Amino acid sequence: MSGSRGEVGARLGATATAGMERWRDRLALVTGASGGIGAAVARALVQQGLKVVGCARTVGNIEGRGWYHVGQRKRSVSTSSPFLEELAAECKSAGYPGTLIPHRCDLSSEEDILSMFSAVRSQHSGVDICINNAGLARPDTLLSGSTSGWKDMFNVNVLGLSICTREAYQSMKERKVDDGHIININSATKYAVTALTEGLRQELREAQTHIRATCISPEVVETQFAFKLHDKDPGKAAATYERIKCLKPEDVAEAVLYVLSTPPHVQIGDIQMRPTEQVI
Repeated sequence: MSGSRGEVGARLGATATAGMERWRDRLALVTGASGGIGAAVARALVQQGLKVVGCARTVGNIEGRGWYHVGQRKRSVSTSSPFLEELAAECKSAGYPGTLIPHRCDLSSEEDILSMFSAVRSQHSGVDICINNAGLARPDTLLSGSTSGWKDMFNVNVLGLSICTREAYQSMKERKVDDGHIININSATKYAVTALTEGLRQELREAQTHIRATCISPEVVETQFAFKLHDKDPGKAAATYERIKCLKPEDVAEAVLYVLSTPPHVQIGDIQMRPTEQVI
């Protein structure tokens, strides 16, 4: 794994532009940063010299690896993520110019979110960039799903994101930060976020601020997402990533860097990403 991360570092370093210099030493909040897309984004921002508050429900280190048969092939799949404390130590030992600050936060709890923003305010002044990445899925369809499953998804994917957006904007406003950026990482289970992001963009214009809002919508990304969704059938989860060459978390991280590195007068509203081999 360490070798692949080194390659990732080389790729992300190559995408750095002069546009990222203005973010150096400023603070970014990344939700769902314990693995997958969130971990890749947090690492990329630390490489660019930012202070990154990475939040997740779990910050401790729990590692595991399992083997699953998919068709005629045997595949090794990590059954957990590089958790935040491990990731922070990795970034420090690599000598990256930024810092990763782990913070435990349950995004389904408004109390937890408000406490996190209060801690950021008192310890680090406030938020300049907010990356709303955290999300979850439940196997609860519209015709037969459970109400509790729908609520779980809505509480994190929509309400938690909205609360973080509100608090991030207030943090920028009270410090007269007029060039901040709010980026929402979208997915099929968070499709309402597409409309929310455009509504946010319009509200920011009405507020006569230059804070920008962007929605990045990746399709199939090879993360732990499928294993959490199909937790009782790891073979089915592994098959999700076996069908085609999927996007990698680092592909999404590169999109985040691109969005942040554009000149302040450029508004990237929506980026849709999918594997080249994906049909639907």
